[in-house]
Amino acid sequence: QVQLVESGGGLVQAGGSLSLSCAASRSIFSTNAMRWYRQAPGQQRELVAAITTGGSTNYADSVKGRITISRDNAKNTVYLQMNRLKPEDTAVYYCNALFGYAEYWGQGSQVTVSS
Repeated sequence: QVQLVESGGGLVQAGGSLSLSCAASRSIFSTNAMRWYRQAPGQQRELVAAITTGGSTNYADSVKGRITISRDNAKNTVYLQMNRLKPEDTAVYYCNALFGYAEYWGQGSQVTVSS
């Protein structure tokens, strides 16, 4: 069993910044990628960003240039730095990882961007 524990998030005005962290209870070298998803009220969960063990990243078009995913393998932690936030970024953000064939999710972190 793996635990993904998120921290960060909160309320910010449009144009502001927030960061999220996701700490895994085992080495993230075991995964091929760590991901952040988000789910807004009434919407499907969508992929925001992903980062491979080697550090390659990809982003949803809606967040490119504003959000950065990074990882610290020594701390088994993945981060999401969110800048120039928009009201449409408001959602619950979840980190996600595959360890073998088992998929794990963080508990979710609320990000609210006021206009």
